[in-house]
Amino acid sequence: MEMIKSFSVDHTRIVPGIFISRVDHLGEETVTTYDIRLKRPNREPVLDVAAMHSLEHIIATYLRNDPDGKDEVIYWGPMGCLTGFYLILKGNRTPQGIYELMLNAFRSVRDAQEVPGTAPENCGYCRMHNLDMAKWYADEFADYLEANADNSDIFAYPEIERLVTDDGQKFFDS
Repeated sequence: MEMIKSFSVDHTRIVPGIFISRVDHLGEETVTTYDIRLKRPNREPVLDVAAMHSLEHIIATYLRNDPDGKDEVIYWGPMGCLTGFYLILKGNRTPQGIYELMLNAFRSVRDAQEVPGTAPENCGYCRMHNLDMAKWYADEFADYLEANADNSDIFAYPEIERLVTDDGQKFFDS
């Protein structure tokens, strides 16, 4: 079985940032999945689950209401490893091309007075939210993005280097 792209990223070297996880061509439509990484995998504590849930609600609401991007948004949701989010957009913008969108989305969290969509009718686990921690994480990430805007490492995945056999096969150890 072929290894999926997200498992070929060197998680020991990835830094927080905005990365292209994959690009799919669905007929005439191009769809891009972005890795919005807030934490260094296996080196930093993961995001608090309740805060991550709140970030999911607030930023999904922001993205789906942003006049410059709402028609492109397909999905915004958490990574299973709790180190970041996936954003799926129509089109194929570069990570730098969505930098301002992400910066503004995370900055919008600071102004939130409540988490949208938290009534039992709107949310699968409405009691699991933490707005204060969501604001803290959002500010931390937005500050980081601003401080590192000129650092190309926050826009390019570090690839795992693999040995290649004489017949062109990549070597994967166990």
